[in-house]
Amino acid sequence: MTIQLEFTPDIQAALNQERYDYPDPMVQRRMGTLWLKSHDLPHAQIAELAGVSENTLRDYFRLYQEGGLAKLKELHPYRPASALQAHATSLEAHFREHPPATIKEAQSEITRLTSIERSESQVRHFLHDQLGMRCRKVGMIPAKADPDVQATYKQDVLEPRLAQAQAGTRAVFFVDATHFVLAPFLGLLWCFQRIFIQAPAGRQRFNVLGALNALTHELITVTNDTSGITV
Repeated sequence: MTIQLEFTPDIQAALNQERYDYPDPMVQRRMGTLWLKSHDLPHAQIAELAGVSENTLRDYFRLYQEGGLAKLKELHPYRPASALQAHATSLEAHFREHPPATIKEAQSEITRLTSIERSESQVRHFLHDQLGMRCRKVGMIPAKADPDVQATYKQDVLEPRLAQAQAGTRAVFFVDATHFVLAPFLGLLWCFQRIFIQAPAGRQRFNVLGALNALTHELITVTNDTSGITV
């Protein structure tokens, strides 16, 4: 079947430019092939010069026939879907309740739950790119922390006061303190005998009290090196 194509001087000029300048090499090849076609060369010669088969040549011609230069720029690379993708929802729910400590443990759990075996690198890729998991250090919640009490405080006390601060009727500060123990930093020295440095008294501290304005983020600090801070 003969494919009839038309090329205006502007299109020829665009094909000539894009066959060199377009950032994707596949599109460059398509543009170059159509540029040769615009000069009425025989199909066998075009295929030889472009380095493509005559079937591929006809595919390029049909793309141009369907949508011009814009169609030649469309790319739909084949990306095979992992068999694990069908189990992504159930695996995500499982790992949220039972986070694995290692990739090998995750690999074993995936095989147990889905009967699909994958290498450690494939499992790492699936956890990272498909489920959005990361290897993170476990954090610690203070023993006296009560999430229910904190949620109630946030809703009933903190949020109303923040609303008042935004209205200009109240100032809200987040306050915390830290106490640095004064001690020498022991490094390494080239010496003939071990050198000892006298340290400050064991209870000597450098105290820092900070107050952060909830709206302006202005930081106010009070410091001293006595036994405590009195405000």
